[in-house]
Amino acid sequence: MKKFSLVIFLALSAYASAQSSANEVFAAGIEDANKFINGYLSPVSEGMLYGLGGGWYNTADAKPLGGFEISIIGNMTQSPGDKKSFVLNTEDYENLKFVDGSVSKEVSSALGDLDGINVFVEDENGLFREEFELPSGLASENINFVPTAFLQVSVGLIKGTEIKARFLPKVDTDDVELGLYGIGIQHDFTKLLPADKILPVAISGVIGYTHLTGSYDFTDQGVVAGEDQRLDVKMNTWVFQAVVSTKLPIINFYGGLGYLSGNSTVDVLGTYRVQSGPFVGDTYTDPFSVKTDASGVTGNIGAKLKLGFFRLHADYSIAKYNNLSVGVNFGFR
Repeated sequence: MKKFSLVIFLALSAYASAQSSANEVFAAGIEDANKFINGYLSPVSEGMLYGLGGGWYNTADAKPLGGFEISIIGNMTQSPGDKKSFVLNTEDYENLKFVDGSVSKEVSSALGDLDGINVFVEDENGLFREEFELPSGLASENINFVPTAFLQVSVGLIKGTEIKARFLPKVDTDDVELGLYGIGIQHDFTKLLPADKILPVAISGVIGYTHLTGSYDFTDQGVVAGEDQRLDVKMNTWVFQAVVSTKLPIINFYGGLGYLSGNSTVDVLGTYRVQSGPFVGDTYTDPFSVKTDASGVTGNIGAKLKLGFFRLHADYSIAKYNNLSVGVNFGFR
């Protein structure tokens, strides 16, 4: 179960990869480091929010009273090309400059693969100068998606209403803490019609909320001098979907259209001491947070195979971050 839970934390590894050049980024001063890391990390936070909002349903046909389904769901949220980089304009920075003299250029985000981009900082007298390479991202490791995964339980109530809960057993190791929970509700409007039993399709509305918390302690890695260094992550998503599906015995098709809204906060905590450059000796405590909002229309189409107690489903969502959701389900009725 711990390995299953850590699937989500693969996405958080993008946050950790930012620390590979953290010492150099802090060498540019706290304001420049804040601006750069916000631009670098925001795309992966946004991708995770879209992933956490997926997988709430695999049919519009709500379960009857006492019906249930237990699902293991995995999402792979694709990294859009325009989110793999961002424009770094040195006129917006106090100290950071490109070694080749450029004023503005595309640099890698935590999702990207641009490398070999060198920058420098120096004091006003030109006596202290520090050159370093900006970090690349997940695509440089041939990872072009952001993964999320969780367990989900659906239980049928009365009058076409189905309640859903999703969660991950809490992971708590020396370096990693991770937890996730969510609650959702689905209502099948066709259950209110007299001809529900003979209608070939079902139409439902779905509302779902997901909350994730995570912490990654990298003090012992010695990337930056200091103490109690960690990243604390908090994410919340809401989805509102209209869903339609067929009502056949074995294989069914479904689709939905709706809206996602979410937010995330990544707090960079602990003490950091600059070891080189014009700001050598400066110490920063709990230096900054990366705050990201996500919102937009989402639409998906998928299929579900039902073989008695065992079911499989897969669907593909089109949104700002496209998402493939796959589930293994075990259910009754």
